[in-house]
Amino acid sequence: MEPELDADAIPQGATLVDVRREEEWAVGHIPGAMHVPLPELQERAAELGDGSVVFYCKTGDRSRMAAEAFRASGRDAASLAGGLDAWTAAGRPTDS
Repeated sequence: MEPELDADAIPQGATLVDVRREEEWAVGHIPGAMHVPLPELQERAAELGDGSVVFYCKTGDRSRMAAEAFRASGRDAASLAGGLDAWTAAGRPTDS
């Protein structure tokens, strides 16, 4: 998987993980995504399973850090290009 993906390129069956803060998650998030704030990611990594993981945040900065760390440990991981801002700008749905 590429290090950064557009929403249309998210692999079927990939786990979407929102790494934003709790208050950001509460405002809106991608339907079906898991919420694991970036500071908790290392201790909760096992919750994400062994498959492909696509991280996202508001703009893509924090999720890029998460994806890089996971890729460095041998995991199949990517960051959502443009984050939730790009997702919503494209008219994609969010849950709150």
